[in-house]
Amino acid sequence: MTGTVLAQTSTLFRFATAGSVDDGKSTLVGRLLHDSKAILADQLEQVARTSAERGFAHGTGFDFALLTDGLRAEREQGITIDVAYRYFSTGTRSFILADCPGHVQYTRNMVTGATTADAVVVLIDGRKGVLEQTRRHLAVIALLRVPHVVVAVNKIDLLDFAEDAYAPVEADVRRVAEGLGIEDVHVLPVSALEGDNIVERSARTPWYGGPALLELLETLPAQGDLESAEDAFRLPVQLVLRPQGGLSPELAADPALAERYRDYRAVAGRISSGEVRVGDAVEIFPSGVSTTVTGIEVAGAEVEAAIAPTSVALRLADDVDAARGSLVVTPGSLPAPRRSVEAELFQLDARPLATGARVLVKHGTATVQAIVQQITSRYDLDELVHVPADTLAVNDIGRATLRLAADLPLESYRRSRDGGSFLVIHPADGATLAAGIALSADTAAA
Repeated sequence: MTGTVLAQTSTLFRFATAGSVDDGKSTLVGRLLHDSKAILADQLEQVARTSAERGFAHGTGFDFALLTDGLRAEREQGITIDVAYRYFSTGTRSFILADCPGHVQYTRNMVTGATTADAVVVLIDGRKGVLEQTRRHLAVIALLRVPHVVVAVNKIDLLDFAEDAYAPVEADVRRVAEGLGIEDVHVLPVSALEGDNIVERSARTPWYGGPALLELLETLPAQGDLESAEDAFRLPVQLVLRPQGGLSPELAADPALAERYRDYRAVAGRISSGEVRVGDAVEIFPSGVSTTVTGIEVAGAEVEAAIAPTSVALRLADDVDAARGSLVVTPGSLPAPRRSVEAELFQLDARPLATGARVLVKHGTATVQAIVQQITSRYDLDELVHVPADTLAVNDIGRATLRLAADLPLESYRRSRDGGSFLVIHPADGATLAAGIALSADTAAA
């Protein structure tokens, strides 16, 4: 069976949530899921029983935070610890929501949730304004180049829905966002507990002329809408597919399948950018060998073309060396491979990262040995400037130079989120030490 182009649907939207402790983030997410009718009846009954046991009697009579805090420790402590993924849809769009922790020690979990997000919703307690953790979250968002940033100023009900109380917080948010280089930021007043401006616009904030939160999320462009099929094709090879031990009886009994798989060899992986069609010329990194795509399969079905982020198996005209870690690309589209990279790092591990450390760098499916040649600075989240440093502690953001033992086709992260991102890994225990983005020469010098 031959299919057509498999494209990412623009109706799917990924977003993450973040916020400082006790800003009401879990309540906001629970309210969003509840009011968009994304909660099953049996879960609502369970939450209602738990809420009653705790004496929660406000509004609808149950604690919306219980809809998202799934771990026992989260429920007992009233905090969010791990990233919780939720799936829901409206008449307009389907959503994947990553509910991220607010505690400082779990900021690294927030990085995980925001990495693939089309947008991040940052919650702020309107009474407290912008806190250090708010700056940290916004700095991470800027680091990861998340396309859209939404800042929800919560607990507007405790500010008597007053514009005079909201306006200074909005101005401070925009000042910090501008200092971090965040261009697309949306700020709106909400009450997670009361439901104001969550799913529907509130009559209690007549001075606010913007959309409700869900309305905004339904209309923001997804990353797939911002990217083009004309972008250079990239397929990081995860594995080579080849039948072992001959054909199975089922395949051998079908002449068409037997012919296809008799001398079958394909490279498999997830397309990170661009589009590929049968008959396209491609190039293999690092060998530099050119060949032609003779077949494309998705979940065992033959297709004529595929587009990011589809997982595919490509059959090639030649038996080229394309093992795990190789990259199949549009010919001539890769930048010059790097042995040294200027990068911005977000330290995830509790062990400090210091100049001279020997590490592994994982880019796509390729992993190479490396050394931290120099850590040059750490980001001061209060002053929003880089200060000199030679080590990075957990949750620090800093700049460093990494020396690689083998060539990697790292692109500028500003140009490509997939092509410019990598992980720094401990060579002994395999722990992820830091998440990194490759800087262009002009950015590194800034």
